[in-house]
Amino acid sequence: MTKTIRILWADDEIELLKPHILFLEAKGYTVTAVNNGIAAVNESKQHIFDIIFLDEQMPGLSGLDTLVQIKAICPETPIVMITKSEAEDIMEAAIGSQIDDYLIKPVNPNQIVLSIKKNIQQTEIITQKTTSNYQQEFSQLGILIMQANTWDDWVEIYKKLTQWDIQLTRSKDRGMDEVLRMQHNEANTNFAKFIKKNYCNWIQSNPDDKPILSPSLIKDKVLPIIKSGRKTLLLVIDNLRYDHWVSIRPLLSEYYTMQDESLYCSILPTSTQYARNSLFAGLMPLEISKIYPDLWINDEDDEQKNQYEESLLVSQLKRLGFTDKIYFEKITAINPGKKVTDKIHGILQHQLSVMVYNFVDTLSHARTEMQMIKELANDEAAYRSLTISWFSHSTLFELLQELSKKQVDIIITTDHGAVRVQNPIKVVGDKNITTNLRYKQGKALVYNPKEVFEIKKPQDVSLPISHISSSYIFAAEQDFFAYPNNFNHYVQYYRDSFQHGGISMEEMIIPCVYAQAK
Repeated sequence: MTKTIRILWADDEIELLKPHILFLEAKGYTVTAVNNGIAAVNESKQHIFDIIFLDEQMPGLSGLDTLVQIKAICPETPIVMITKSEAEDIMEAAIGSQIDDYLIKPVNPNQIVLSIKKNIQQTEIITQKTTSNYQQEFSQLGILIMQANTWDDWVEIYKKLTQWDIQLTRSKDRGMDEVLRMQHNEANTNFAKFIKKNYCNWIQSNPDDKPILSPSLIKDKVLPIIKSGRKTLLLVIDNLRYDHWVSIRPLLSEYYTMQDESLYCSILPTSTQYARNSLFAGLMPLEISKIYPDLWINDEDDEQKNQYEESLLVSQLKRLGFTDKIYFEKITAINPGKKVTDKIHGILQHQLSVMVYNFVDTLSHARTEMQMIKELANDEAAYRSLTISWFSHSTLFELLQELSKKQVDIIITTDHGAVRVQNPIKVVGDKNITTNLRYKQGKALVYNPKEVFEIKKPQDVSLPISHISSSYIFAAEQDFFAYPNNFNHYVQYYRDSFQHGGISMEEMIIPCVYAQAK
C-alpha cells in the first residue's frame, strides 16, 4: 500500500488557493491549509508532514521566520518557499535558512506536484524507472553475454553491468539486486571461458584483435600524451576496479575534462607482482626475469616483489625514446608520502611524474583481516562507498585539485582489480607453493583440472618458473583456492573476501583514463 503524503501549506491568501488544494487532494495527497506563520508552526508541533509549502510574504510571522522555527521542530522535513520576488537577498536568506526548493508566484498545480515529486518522491520514482529500465534490458543483455566473442564485446557488457549495479544501488528496490547478481555471475562464467580460449593466443601470436595488455599500456596510452609536451602525472592506484573509477569520476569532473576513458586487460596472474611490474617494465614477467634478473623477485622469495618499479619504468621509457628525468613516488599505508606542497613542487619540475597509491589494495586486505572494515564494506556497494569516502577526503584528491590549477594533466590507471570470492576449491602442493588465493605456482600441484585454468608450460604465456616442473593454475569467477588441512577454518576466514590473481571481469577489465586539466 502506497503511503499517503501529508502536505502543510501556509499562505495568507489560502482561500484563493482552494482550486490548487482540491487538485492535490484529487491526486491522493492530504493537505492541511493555514493562513499564517504561527498556525504553521503550531501544526508542525502537533503533526508530522512530508513536505511544507510556505508563502514568503505573510503578515505577522514572515515566511523566513516561520521557516527558521519549523526547521527547529522538524529539521528533516523538506520546505518549499513560495515568493513573489526573485530578489537576490531574499533568495540568499531563504537558501541560507535551508529551504529545499522555491517557486515563484503565480504557481500552478503541476508545479506543486513536480516539487513534491522532486523533494520527497524522487527516490521512489528513480527506483521504479531504474527497475523498469533494467527489466527491459535484461533479455538483451543476456543475449550479449551468450554471444560475446571479442574483447570489445566483453568491455561493453562489463560497462553495462557496472552501470546497472551502481544505478540499482541508488534505488531502494533490493528485489532486482539478486537478479543482477545472477546475471553478473553468468557473465563472469562466460568471460572465463573467453579468457581460457583466447589468452594464450594473445601472448603467443599477437593477433590484431587482442586487447591492450599490461606490458603495452605505457607505449600505447602514456607515451603519445607525454610526447605532446604537456606536463602529465601518471597515477597508478593499486586494485582500482572499474566501478570504483566510475564512482570517483564525478569528484574529478569539476577539475578535469575526461578525454579518453579506456578499459585495458591485466595480464595473468592479476596480482601486483606480475601485472604492475609488467606495466612499468613494458615486458612480460618472463622477459623481465631474463633481461633484468636482478629486478625480478620470485614467488617463493621473501623480498618485497615490487621494489624496482622505478628502474623498470626508466628502462622502458629509454627504449621508447623518452630520456627525460621523471618524478617517481610510491605511497603506501606505511609510507604516506610527502606533503602535498612538496609533491607539487616535484611534479612541476618534470614533464612526466609517476605516483603509485596502494590504499585501495590495502583496504581490500584489511577487509579480510579486520571485522570492523568488513562490516563497513559488507558488500560491493559498501566497498565502493568506502573507496569514495577515502578518495574524497584524501591528500591525493587535494593534490589533484592543485595540479588542475597548475594545468598538469593526469592519467589514472591501475594494475588489476579484485573479485569477491565465495566458492572454495581444494588444491595441494609442496611447502613452496604460492600463497595467493586466486592463482598457484609450484611443482606437483594436485587439483581438479575442470575447476581451474591450467598453464602446464608457463613459458607459453611468458611466465617465469621457480622450478623446471613448475606450473600455474588460476581460479575463475568467484572461486578461491583452499588447502585440505584445516579446510573449514580456511574457507570461513576467506569466503566473502575481495581477492585478485585470477580470472574475472573485475580483475582483468580495468580502467586507464586520460584527463586534461580545466
